[in-house]
Amino acid sequence: MTTVTGADWPAWQQSWDAQQEWYLPDREERFRVMLDMVEALVGPAPRVLDLACGTGSITARLLKRFPEAVSTGVDLDPALLAIAEGTFADDDRVTFVTADLKDPDWTAKLPYDSYDAVLTATALHWLHLDPLAALYGQVAELVRDGGVFMNADHMIDESTPRINAAESAHRQERMNRDKAAGVLGWTEWWQLAAQDPVLAEPTARRFEIYGEHADGETPSAEWHARVLREKGFAEARAVWRSPSDALVLALK
Repeated sequence: MTTVTGADWPAWQQSWDAQQEWYLPDREERFRVMLDMVEALVGPAPRVLDLACGTGSITARLLKRFPEAVSTGVDLDPALLAIAEGTFADDDRVTFVTADLKDPDWTAKLPYDSYDAVLTATALHWLHLDPLAALYGQVAELVRDGGVFMNADHMIDESTPRINAAESAHRQERMNRDKAAGVLGWTEWWQLAAQDPVLAEPTARRFEIYGEHADGETPSAEWHARVLREKGFAEARAVWRSPSDALVLALK
C-alpha cells in the first residue's frame, strides 16, 4: 500500500465527516442501516468493495463494527485517497486501488474476482445515467451469488415537485445557519486541503481530473432498483429513505 506521511490523518477524517454531515445530517443513520443489511445478508466477516471510497468512510465504519471484515477501496481522487491511505496505512485488512470507474477495465485492478458486498455512498451521482447503468452491470459481475450491492445517494422523486421544493428550502435554511456558525462547506474544505503541505499536490491533481464538481444525475430510487435488476440482480429496492436521499439494496 502506498503510504503518505506528514499529515494529521485523523483530523482530516474528522474534518471530512463534518463537511459531509453539513449536507447529510442523517449520514450516520444511512451507514448504520447499510451495515445492518450487510450483517443480515452476508454475515459479520464480509469481503467488501468500498466503491468510490473517498477517504474510506465506509471502510472505517465497516471495520469498527466487523473486525474480521476485509475491504478494497477504489477511487480516482488522489487527495481523498491520500487521506484514506494515510489513515489505514498499518491495517492489512485494507487495500486501496486507484481506478476510473468509467474505464471499462477498472475491475482488472482489483485484488479479488468477487465480493460479498459492494458498498458506496454519496458518490455515484457524479455519473450520468448511461455510464452508471454500465457500472451497475460490472458490479453485478463482481458480487457473488447471494451477495449484495448498496448505494446510498441523492435520489430525487421528480413526481413530487412541491414536496421537493419545500424540503430543499428547509434544508438550505439549516445549512445557512450552520455555515454562519462556522461549519466548512465543500469549497472551503478543499481550500484548506490545497494549503496543506502534504495534500496540496494531490488536491491540485484532483481538480485537474474533476474540476469543481462532476456534472452527473440523481435519478429516483425506483430507477436504480429497476436498472440493477436489469443488470443481473435478483431483487432490488430502497431499504432506507430520507426526504432527498435513499439507500438502495440489490441482492444477487
